Amino acid sequence: MGDVVAINLEISGMNCASCVGRVEAALGRVDGVQEARVNLASETAALQVTSGFDPKAVVAALDTAGYPATVQNRRYAIENMSCASCVGRVERALAAVPGVVDVSVNLAREEAVVHTLTADADTAIVQAAQAAGYPATPVKDASMASPPDRKIEEAAHLKRMTLLAAALTLPVFVLEMGGHMIPAFHHWVMTTVGQQLSWSIQFVLTTIVLAWPGRRFFVTGVPALLKRTPDMNSLVFLGATAAWGFSTVALFAPQVLPAGAQAVYFEAAAMIVTLILLGRTLEARAKGQTGQAIRKLIGLRPKTARVERWGQVAEIEIDEIVVGDLIHARPGEKIAVDGTVTSGTSFVDESMITGEPIPVEKEADTNVVGGTVNGTGALVYRATHVGADTTLSQIVRMVEDAQGAKLPVQDLVNRITMWFVPAVMAIAAATFLIWLAVGPQPSLGFALVASVAVLIIACPCAMGLATPTSIMVGTGRGAELGVLFRKGDALQTLAEVDTIALDKTGTLTAGRPEVTDLDVFNGWTRSDALRLVASVEAKSEHPIATAIIRHAEAEELSLAQVTSFTSQTGQGVRAEVEGHSVLVGADRFMTLEGVSLAAAEGRSAAWGANGKTPLFAAVDGELVAMIGVADPIKETTPKALKALHDAGLKIAMITGDNKATAQAIARTLGIDTVVAEVLPEGKVAALQKLQDGGHKVAFVGDGINDAPALAGVNVGIAIGTGTDVAIEAADVVLMSGDLQGVVNALHISQHTMRNIRQNLFWAFGYNVLLIPVAAGILYPLFGVLLSPVLAAAAMALSSVFVLFNALRLRWVAAAATT
Repeated sequence: MGDVVAINLEISGMNCASCVGRVEAALGRVDGVQEARVNLASETAALQVTSGFDPKAVVAALDTAGYPATVQNRRYAIENMSCASCVGRVERALAAVPGVVDVSVNLAREEAVVHTLTADADTAIVQAAQAAGYPATPVKDASMASPPDRKIEEAAHLKRMTLLAAALTLPVFVLEMGGHMIPAFHHWVMTTVGQQLSWSIQFVLTTIVLAWPGRRFFVTGVPALLKRTPDMNSLVFLGATAAWGFSTVALFAPQVLPAGAQAVYFEAAAMIVTLILLGRTLEARAKGQTGQAIRKLIGLRPKTARVERWGQVAEIEIDEIVVGDLIHARPGEKIAVDGTVTSGTSFVDESMITGEPIPVEKEADTNVVGGTVNGTGALVYRATHVGADTTLSQIVRMVEDAQGAKLPVQDLVNRITMWFVPAVMAIAAATFLIWLAVGPQPSLGFALVASVAVLIIACPCAMGLATPTSIMVGTGRGAELGVLFRKGDALQTLAEVDTIALDKTGTLTAGRPEVTDLDVFNGWTRSDALRLVASVEAKSEHPIATAIIRHAEAEELSLAQVTSFTSQTGQGVRAEVEGHSVLVGADRFMTLEGVSLAAAEGRSAAWGANGKTPLFAAVDGELVAMIGVADPIKETTPKALKALHDAGLKIAMITGDNKATAQAIARTLGIDTVVAEVLPEGKVAALQKLQDGGHKVAFVGDGINDAPALAGVNVGIAIGTGTDVAIEAADVVLMSGDLQGVVNALHISQHTMRNIRQNLFWAFGYNVLLIPVAAGILYPLFGVLLSPVLAAAAMALSSVFVLFNALRLRWVAAAATT
């Protein structure tokens, strides 16, 4: 049966004893759960589980039962990872910890993100990582703290070790290779220093190189070999040790070697370590640059602010600000935290948050965002969000989460690297035996050179870095352009979409409709009809209601008392006003309520054809008014849609608006498909129909009623000026309020995926082409045998190439719209 392990987890949604019974029954049906005890008071469950238990099954079972488990997200800094095979080992070790639902390890960030059912999993996870040979340290939520200087320190240490190794290796290289290149120099060495002393000097210097700068390869490579889980460090250890060991035997016990095989390869062993250290140094520096976007975002936050308390203004630390504090921003200062302006006027540069270059006017009752820069005016604002709740903190967290994501394309890399290093060791062994059996004399020397070259050149570092580095730089650059990938896999999915579906109000349009026309019927006057309609709409929060109220205020009408107000989503509203039953809504609402629209039929169609939404009002079952409302199209919308069309995408509009109005807007903007007069659940069905047709669809919306559609589509894109609910349901968030952000998101996604493909092509192609070369396939034809030194240089170059190719994404410009 196996060992029984206790797991405690938190469960939400329980409110009575019957809930407890249902939760226990759901948990009891999960394979591997021996016992489940649920505590309603603490909303927790204590499980006794055995082998075969899958935490994902618990999450699925509780979701199905309607009592979702609380999954904890934890981040750990992982040491000693050097290649893609390390990633697989860390993931397997951490996934084996009871209660772990999912693990994502990022080689570029040297971090692991662990999703676990238990809140106290740190100890078990750290122990599991340590046992696997990769020490882990929990990373606390430090979204707005300065990032650790671990990469900077590591790069500095590696630089020192590289310089030391180079200083020790240079005499070895000159003594050995200088003689091969310049015969006169070889003659001088033999007559002055002598072969034995020359080799002895090389032995001493190379041994120091391996024991000091090269110690890192032994410390991690040997344990990995002993555990039968060899990694890249194991390959370097084997290659360098083989060259050093053979040379040491040739120096001190030449009689045990066949005649003609007494040669030394100290320079190869020393150069291997030196060149790989150089590659690691460049990697560390490049990895530091991949996180530059995060550091730039964190650097936006000022360290202090001028806060008014008890009538006094004093400069205090940013972390001491609390919600409700009044903060004074002088011209040119950064806004400290999110807040609402109480006095003053100014223009604020929000480009670092939204990507929009034009400063935004701020006055009383408008919102300001922490990290943005105040212009020439002075502002006083009240703090509404501080610390980890500010927009800037949330952006940093989103970017960090996306950077730690694992794309579907990475599964291929993981499957290959699982067997890659053992396969390389097998190829190296076969190479050695074949050269020893059929190679020219001294066959042992040729066998050693070829097998060591295979071990060194076949480094899986480039494969492991190919995807995560591009993700890190791509998502970081996206954040700088106002595009936040809340879920990292949206990077890949968005690049594959062929259809962009759009909500109308607030997405294509400004979201601030205006009344354009008002017709009255059955003897009603304009002012009386508008007064009743505005009185009812004053109870509604719909943008059209706000437009009608503004129109009534402009005509200086006083509103009446309203009773028994009710709203039917997507249809209309009803209320009692001064003894009358008043209905306000769409034509379908009037038809449903039995109100005849015959008097307005011709004009409503004409309005709709001109892009105006007709809204109807009825009093006591009789039509009294038809109101024409138009929501102006955003200035940037036509250019953005043209750019999407130019990119080869189809565009669909899904709206609850009148069909004629929707068709008119579609004709104006060149939209390919229109689905109109749909309720919120109808949007989901319409999107599902598009996806069922074989299309990959991205939906762009901004309202609460868009949340189900955003969650149920291939890629959900929320306009950042929309509601928190819509943003939480989306895969991608646009900080700006227009569709240029969609074009930028697609642009970043396509560039990042192209960059990943380039990296993977290089990483795989490099190994496929050069492993046979290192094994000596060219020797019978051209007499060319790859030196282990050149193999080490090529291996270091492959990783550096991948990293610097990924860094090119830092300069991806915003997509052009014409």
